[in-house]
Formats: sequence, structure tokens, C-alpha cells
Amino acid sequence: MFLIYGGGELILEGYSEASFQSDDDDAKSQSDFVFKLNDGVVAWKSSIKADSTTEAEYTAASEVAKEAVWMKTT
Repeated sequence: MFLIYGGGELILEGYSEASFQSDDDDAKSQSDFVFKLNDGVVAWKSSIKADSTTEAEYTAASEVAKEAVWMKTT
């Protein structure tokens, strides 16, 4: 497998989302993120873990920031 790069600009986009108590059964919140490179998904993550709205939002923002730094340095 190999990649062929055209002459166009590479556009990396990142999105994150968090919701508190999205699962009625265990009252946990969910955080998700996705990264797209020229409209193709290159990374994503979804997890359920936080116990508060603030923790859910902070966790989602932190995870997407860490992934963005990793993508930029590789």
C-alpha cells in the first residue's frame, strides 16, 4: 500500500463533541472526536467516562488537542 500526493493543498479538520449523561442506564457522559484530511476520515475516537458536564467537555477538548499535536508532528 502507498499514498500518492497530488499538487493540491492538504486540509486537516478536527471536530469534537461531548454530552453529559447521554446513556440513561449508567448516567455517564460521552466524548467523541474525528479528524478529516481533505474530506477523508483519518482518525476518530469515542468513549464514555465522565461524571460531570465540565469533565466531559474538558476531556473531549483535551483528547482532540493531543491528537492534533500528534498529527502535526508526524
